[in-house]
Amino acid sequence: MRIRSHGHHCSRKVSTWGHMGSNIASRRYVDAMVRQNVRLAKRSAAGQLLATALCGLRNLTVNFGFSIALGDLRYLDGGWYVTHAGLLRLASHNRCSGIRVQPVCEFCDPAANRWVFKATVYKSPQSRGFVGYGDADPTNVSPLVRGAEMRVAETRAVNRALRKAYGIGLCSVEELGSSSRDLRPSRESGEERASVKQNGSGNGQPRLRDRLCLIIRQHQLDPTLVKLYAADYCGTAVLRDASRDLVEAFINNLAEWAAKDRDGLLCHLNSYAQHKEAKS
Repeated sequence: MRIRSHGHHCSRKVSTWGHMGSNIASRRYVDAMVRQNVRLAKRSAAGQLLATALCGLRNLTVNFGFSIALGDLRYLDGGWYVTHAGLLRLASHNRCSGIRVQPVCEFCDPAANRWVFKATVYKSPQSRGFVGYGDADPTNVSPLVRGAEMRVAETRAVNRALRKAYGIGLCSVEELGSSSRDLRPSRESGEERASVKQNGSGNGQPRLRDRLCLIIRQHQLDPTLVKLYAADYCGTAVLRDASRDLVEAFINNLAEWAAKDRDGLLCHLNSYAQHKEAKS
């Protein structure tokens, strides 16, 4: 009895040591990935990486196993964004059971290239599903993907559903309704960074461009005519040459006018269309 008890005790020790060895190996792997991510982030950010961003990167690496080298994360305007590839890799690693995607037909307008999709992520065969919606139209996609709004809307829906399913609070790169410049790595010149800060969200507030796009979508305004009106309002040839304060004043004026008298605003915008035709 003593011998069997002693043998059983030894076997438990072996099992325990094996488990500890596995934990140590896993910890070493995570530590190595953290170091690699931090090194790559510092290199790509060219000294612009904040201490809080480094702390956030470490947490994202430990909690989700995201890898910068594999394209899972992007650092844009002082914050981290997860990518579609990173979300799919996370789902695969966690053995996601399936993803169902379907268009929401009542909100789609093919003639205007406006699409809305619903995605449902099933983490397991027994899962009731995590639902996310994604929309895209010419006013909220990068010029680089103009004409592919349907695919962008589908990707955005999948990303939102995956972020809900796996508890990821980060916005994904593909969900950004910004210009193509905002999707580039953080290597722009000082002049470009100043422009982004002027008309962007360097202080954590919503981007002026995103607010403008939202107003255009909500009230179904013509983006081209709105740009003409904006340039006239700000007294500049193009909107990007105006100061942030002036652009913000225009957006506030546009939102108030659209909410109180949309017909009057449409009439005013159409005057720019007539002026444009007369010049051509």
